Order: sequence, then structure tokens, then C-alpha cells
Amino acid sequence: MTLVQMPSRSTKDTAVGRTVAEAMDTAGLQVHDDMTVEVALSVMASARTGHLLVCDDSSLCIGLITHARLTAFRMSPAYSDRVQLRDVFRYRGLFTSPWATMAEAGHMMRHSDVDALPVIDEHGSALGVFALAR
Repeated sequence: MTLVQMPSRSTKDTAVGRTVAEAMDTAGLQVHDDMTVEVALSVMASARTGHLLVCDDSSLCIGLITHARLTAFRMSPAYSDRVQLRDVFRYRGLFTSPWATMAEAGHMMRHSDVDALPVIDEHGSALGVFALAR
């Protein structure tokens, strides 16, 4: 996975008019929410990535799960080796549209303190991942 770096200039000077679709990584790994936490961590390690796109039974994206979040969950009292990714999600995550500007998505990410957002189409299917380098 490659991260998109936005220059450190002001928002007025950066990516005005450029859309998320122009900068997203379309190679985001997608897994189903019935995958266990242990298998997801193994997939991340094998793929050398820090996040996975998680889809439900209808193949609709329900969010993005990070290595940090799964590792923290694994240390919690709620963890067992049978816990599935759907059990980790309490609600659908944040998303962005491919038509959003990079500045809009970047603002949402900084305001929500996330490093990456799933990019979904109008039907909820994952198209890729938009990430900012920090």
C-alpha cells in the first residue's frame, strides 16, 4: 500500500479541486467481517499493511480496521480467539466519496484523528483507501 502525501502548505495551495479518486490507493485489501481477529492480524502481517477494508455478507464496506485497533482489542477482556471482525465494529466507520476533494477528506481525517478512510461508491461498495502520510 502506498500513502498519499499532501504538501504541508495551506489548504488553499494544496489539492484544491483534486478529488479523492485521483489519489486513493485502489489496492486496499478487502476481507469479510466473519474473519477472526487472529486471522486478520496474520493477513496484515503477510501483506505488510496496517489496515484492512472490512465488508459485510452483502459485500458492502462497513469500515476500515487497523493493526493498532486489533492489537488493542486482543489485549482487552472481551477478546477470545473466536472473536470476529464484526464483533470489533460497534458502528459503521467513517467513509469518503471518490468525488470528495482531497482537502475535504484530509480535514475529516484530521478532525476524526484517523490516518486512512475507506473510499466507497454510492452503493456502499469499497473502491479503495485514501490515506495521508503523517
